[in-house]
Amino acid sequence: MDGGYIGPARHVAIIMDGNGRWAKKRFMPRAVGHKRGVDAVREVVRAARHMGLQALTLYAFSSENWKRPEDEISDLMGLLRAFIRSDIDEFAANDVRLKVIGDYRMLPADIVSLIDDALARTAHNSRTTLAIALNYGSQQEIARAAAAAAAKGEITVAAIEAELDTADLPPLDLIIRTSGEVRLSNFLLWQAAYAEMWFTDVLWPDFTPGHLREALDHYATRERRYGGR
Repeated sequence: MDGGYIGPARHVAIIMDGNGRWAKKRFMPRAVGHKRGVDAVREVVRAARHMGLQALTLYAFSSENWKRPEDEISDLMGLLRAFIRSDIDEFAANDVRLKVIGDYRMLPADIVSLIDDALARTAHNSRTTLAIALNYGSQQEIARAAAAAAAKGEITVAAIEAELDTADLPPLDLIIRTSGEVRLSNFLLWQAAYAEMWFTDVLWPDFTPGHLREALDHYATRERRYGGR
């Protein structure tokens, strides 16, 4: 691949970090931070449509998050239910396709049913894809993809890529992580091979469409060489 000006981003992924710290700084329960985080999701998803993104992938619940306290997991599941119920009409009306990556069928049965209905209802939308990572771990995804590729024949880079959860999305251009942490936390490891990265100290509940625009503007100034000069 040739290097040079990379143009506007098509696919952005965000590791939404800092809900708990946001709440702690304000002497509030973690649940309040998670709720404010959902509000931030809503605003960023709306902005992504207008900024021309073809795909936005959000790390909502990792396969490691099951280690959290039971009451926190319950709060997160409740917020997921509420988000799907309250926002599916807006997705449908604005040509947003909902996609889920990860093994979401391990979630509570009523949430699986809500997700299945939302996926079916938005399946033919094409303006923007919102991919939500639920019960997702990148190492597990790569292992599943490699096994599926092996079952069909030779294991090659292309064969594995065709079996990834993100196979129908544009190549990943940019990963954003909030809260000041500088790591990928088992998120889109394969897809991130040549993605640009943008880290910010802003806690996720305080992340705004303005921050997304800042990240996209910074991305547009970079040059991708893919190992060349």
